[in-house]
Amino acid sequence: MKIGIIGTGMLGEAVAENLLNLGYDISVYNRTKEKTTLIEKKGATVMDSPKAVAEKVELIIIVVKDAIAVREVSFGKNGIVDSNNKKLIVADMSTIDPVESKNIANKFQQNHIQKLEIPVMGGPNVAISGKLVMMASGSRTSYNYCKTIFEKIANKIFFLGEQGTANSIKLAMNLQITMLALSLSEGITLVKKSNVDPKKFLEVLNSTYFKTGMSENKAFKMIEGNYDATFTLANLKKDITTMVNTAKDLGVELPITNKAEQIYQNAINEGLGNLDYTGIIEYIKKINNG
Repeated sequence: MKIGIIGTGMLGEAVAENLLNLGYDISVYNRTKEKTTLIEKKGATVMDSPKAVAEKVELIIIVVKDAIAVREVSFGKNGIVDSNNKKLIVADMSTIDPVESKNIANKFQQNHIQKLEIPVMGGPNVAISGKLVMMASGSRTSYNYCKTIFEKIANKIFFLGEQGTANSIKLAMNLQITMLALSLSEGITLVKKSNVDPKKFLEVLNSTYFKTGMSENKAFKMIEGNYDATFTLANLKKDITTMVNTAKDLGVELPITNKAEQIYQNAINEGLGNLDYTGIIEYIKKINNG
């Protein structure tokens, strides 16, 4: 199967590289063409539009920032639907509003193209070796057709039913990331202000039921001020805003998420947006005078 990747940011590039390493024919497109240079050197074919990608491949994986970007590459000038490929399947890995995902799927359907949503958990560091966790929803027939490819991208896949389901769960998962990063940031700050080595705090935490992958790995980097980005603070803030808007549409109250949105926005206003999301600790430190 020939595969297209639209969006070669950190995650899209890692997914493309993994598939290239497995011998797949990969075509890529990115709005900023300079961001395709590295993956082109690794064997990908760079195309000049989403339409050009769609005309060459059987499966397109979209990995872009938000629903606006998904719509642009799908339905904009020289977009995916402008191709004449009637056997194309589109799988959207972007994290977007579940209602918007359904609307986009319906518009693809009107153009005789099947769309799946396949948001994932895990950053480029695990995508490079095909160890993401994937949540998939949409047409079961299309999913089954692409399943072999998805199993190269993720080592655990959950097929969840109709359009919108996967993105609903993805938002709930990123809500956990949001709160864990804040909880660790505040815990580390609290013990440091008490003149206690925060590594002792993590040692105790990680001996209990309440440990997480974040507390066992990234938390130590937070103490050291190491925020090499696998998922930026600004991108997480974008997802938090999507959570808030989705909750409003559903008539659901998420009071802590609403507060977290403002905290992350404040951190971005302080110039921390390009750090890894765990860099939120720098904002907590700042409001506590370091």
